[in-house]
Amino acid sequence: MEREKPTGKARLQVAWAELLRWLTPGLGVKRWLFLLLAGITFIAVGLAIAVLDVYRTAPETWWLPVLSYLSLRFLPRLVRAIIFGGIGVGIIGLGIWGLNRSILAPFLRPGLPVVDTIARYRKRERGSRIVVIGGGHGLSTLLRGLKRLTSNLTAIVTVADDGGSSGRLRNALGVLPPGDIRNCLAALSDDEDLITQLFQYRFGSQGGELEGHSFGNLFISALSELTGSFEEAVAESGRVMGVSGQVLPSTLHDVQLIADKTLPMVAGEVRVHGESRIPQMGGKVRRVWLEPNNPPAFPKAVRALLQADMVVIGPGSLYTSILPNLLVPEIASALRASPAFKVFVCNVATQPGETDGYTCADHVRALEAHAGTDLFDLVVVNRCMDGELLPGYAWVQGGEDLESLSPVYESDVANAALPGTHDAARLSQTLMDLLQARTGPLVE
Repeated sequence: MEREKPTGKARLQVAWAELLRWLTPGLGVKRWLFLLLAGITFIAVGLAIAVLDVYRTAPETWWLPVLSYLSLRFLPRLVRAIIFGGIGVGIIGLGIWGLNRSILAPFLRPGLPVVDTIARYRKRERGSRIVVIGGGHGLSTLLRGLKRLTSNLTAIVTVADDGGSSGRLRNALGVLPPGDIRNCLAALSDDEDLITQLFQYRFGSQGGELEGHSFGNLFISALSELTGSFEEAVAESGRVMGVSGQVLPSTLHDVQLIADKTLPMVAGEVRVHGESRIPQMGGKVRRVWLEPNNPPAFPKAVRALLQADMVVIGPGSLYTSILPNLLVPEIASALRASPAFKVFVCNVATQPGETDGYTCADHVRALEAHAGTDLFDLVVVNRCMDGELLPGYAWVQGGEDLESLSPVYESDVANAALPGTHDAARLSQTLMDLLQARTGPLVE
């Protein structure tokens, strides 16, 4: 059955309603529209004075009656003012509409009106200041959801990675590992299209010595050489990709993550050097630490924590993504001192080699054992455990004593399509709802 086409009256009503939406508070349009109208008014007054002077002083010629007729002098002045004013408003409106579409063409989404594009941008621009601490795919997932709700995002990322492309570049060039930072930049990109795909591109076996390297890792490493600093390279990469927010390393020092693990059938503990090796070796993690110990934090990361409305710890690998950030003493101290609403997002599933058999309570105890207490105000736990996980993984249960450790909020934040991972939209909306329930709307 064919959909009935709207009548001319219906189309006119839709167009009029669309026009009125430009006057919605918060778009930042009305002030410039009124300024534009004021300028056009002054131009019109000047032209009217000039035409009136010509009309009064020019000798009688054939075109004067024509000018008199075109100026509608046979009508009352009020009617003439309404007619010419209406024509002028219509022409101005058409011009502004066309100009906006031309200027905003690169940023428009198909089927999304210009006014909606601007409204979304303004809403995100005034959004809550949120800082996320972690690394790996869990952090990237959360950032993809949060960037649709606010542009005031800061990701504080570990630089302890020593595996894969990041590890090779770290050893060969002496740069900080760019892998987790690259993933966060890609997640925060406004348009995860060709440039982001290029940034995430990994050379295959035909790449020779480039095999296994990510283009983004090479790009950031090259910028580090050109700009003379890793942080400037990350900032410039963010500008190239048009990211919503910023990505900051927790420290600019070259640190290594070390763990003591207990292995089955082995007496004593085994010391494992390197973030990438920790999950590869079986057994239970007893403790982790950084070498050199007590590295100074990146000042911008500390400042972001102290200015945040909300700080989210996780999701991500407990020992190799989250804790390396909190083991930087100034980061942990700034987190405690921050007046922000602080939330720990527990992983949906365990991770082989790191958190086998862990409950959410075990995650909390591990964080407190390594970084101290009073790190967060609330723990978000997944309550939906549908779907079959990959071998070696298990759903993370809350744990009987979890509520004695911290206030808990249970929610359905799992990804039904990819069991064992978080759903970006659900998790980010849950966090924003919790923030508003705690503080009230920060933006009207």
